[in-house]
Amino acid sequence: MALDEARLEASRIIGHDVTDPRAKAYDILRTHVLQTMDLHDWHLLGITSPTKGCGKTLTSINLALSISRQMERAVLLIDMDFRKPQLASRLGVKSNVGLLDVLVGNITASEAMFEVRAGRHSVLVLPTGPTDVSAELMASRAMQSFIQELRRNFRSYVVILDLPPMLVSDDVTALLPQIDCTLLIAAVGTSTVSEIDDCGRYLQSTNLVRVVVNKVPESKKMYY
Repeated sequence: MALDEARLEASRIIGHDVTDPRAKAYDILRTHVLQTMDLHDWHLLGITSPTKGCGKTLTSINLALSISRQMERAVLLIDMDFRKPQLASRLGVKSNVGLLDVLVGNITASEAMFEVRAGRHSVLVLPTGPTDVSAELMASRAMQSFIQELRRNFRSYVVILDLPPMLVSDDVTALLPQIDCTLLIAAVGTSTVSEIDDCGRYLQSTNLVRVVVNKVPESKKMYY
């Protein structure tokens, strides 16, 4: 499925476009993240934030697209924010099935996934729909089995999990011990130091790869 380039641009999804200067920040993040993951043979990366509005889904998509530009890499992007899923809408795609259907046994994971293309590069995507039992799903045996399936059948992929914000529920803390590493997305004017400190205590159960700060005021003096 080819993504609409104009829609991607309007949504600030630019990780696939090597000619866009804004994509360089995601390329730098890609290098740091992959170096750390390769060093430890990690494959499952969770991306979360202290609260909503920090840009975790946008970062997840742009990082996935940036990684996809490397010829030897395959990427699987999964929406695990059951309370407020945004992955499909941000990409401008629709699907009648998703992760919820996988967890209740209505469909296999491979059947629910589909490939999206931005330019010449593609990412495998697994969206989800919303549910009121998000915390229960995160801690369920079905989720544990799904994570094990990812480790078993998608070992050659970089698997990016777009997780819920950490401080709005206990959803993320139930899942953190099961994944390899985590990227924390904070935002200037949105995240506070105390919120980041609170996240740090929860993140002790996983490997924190980086803390990304979004919405930093852009300097008028650019190197290029």
